Amino acid sequence: MITRQLSKADLHIHSTYSDGTASIPEILAHVAALDLRVIAITDHDCIAGGRQAAQLARDFGVEVIIGEEVSTAEGHLLALFIEDELPPGRPAAETIAAVHAQRGLCIAAHPYDRCVPSLGAYGLHSRNAGPRQGEWPLDAVEGLNAGVMWAPRGCNLRAQQVARDLRLPMVGGSDAHSLATIGQAYTLFPGTSADNLYRAIQRGDVYCGGGYWSVGQYIDVSRRWVRQRGVHGLVRLALDGAGITQRKRSDSAEQGLTSSVPI
Repeated sequence: MITRQLSKADLHIHSTYSDGTASIPEILAHVAALDLRVIAITDHDCIAGGRQAAQLARDFGVEVIIGEEVSTAEGHLLALFIEDELPPGRPAAETIAAVHAQRGLCIAAHPYDRCVPSLGAYGLHSRNAGPRQGEWPLDAVEGLNAGVMWAPRGCNLRAQQVARDLRLPMVGGSDAHSLATIGQAYTLFPGTSADNLYRAIQRGDVYCGGGYWSVGQYIDVSRRWVRQRGVHGLVRLALDGAGITQRKRSDSAEQGLTSSVPI
């Protein structure tokens, strides 16, 4: 009997270039000791962290996908395998077209999480007709997001059901905002490289696995946000995350915050 080799990838990781608490070098050093073969840096509306990670990846023996969690007008979209940054606030259909023009892949992030802007609230089921079909021609759905809060965890089950209905591939991502949360959820794919993963998503030959952040990890991330950004910064991150306020680009977003506490 021949068994296929499946590798793990975490396709949803945030760094200090947006609202994560770990720097790019810290993330790469941490991932080098894990069983993840590929990671995607997907900071909010910014690819500077992904670019830095891609430049440093070889030094750590980690393969990196440049990505971005784009704040579209209808909700968050994971753009993977991109080279150019995508602006926030545009319609999802326009953003998806821009990603595909770069030969990138589009994934609906946490599509039924009511705590953050998500495409499910704006008709994902009716506006997609399968892989790269419909008004929103997505490539996949995030079927398992490890960072969703306790009560809405059924949103992952809803995402998985919609993905099955639309015959869209399902991927998993940790939505990591700290080192400890990296790899909590992941994508399984045949092969070992980012190129293998790209082709596997296109074929629909990917699977989501893993679990959720623990209560302690939620508390830990909140404490690190306060230590690095202050209480005002924590409140602003919460408002930004809920879509109540719009994220502001700043020097810290451009250059990445320096982690002020051990991660």
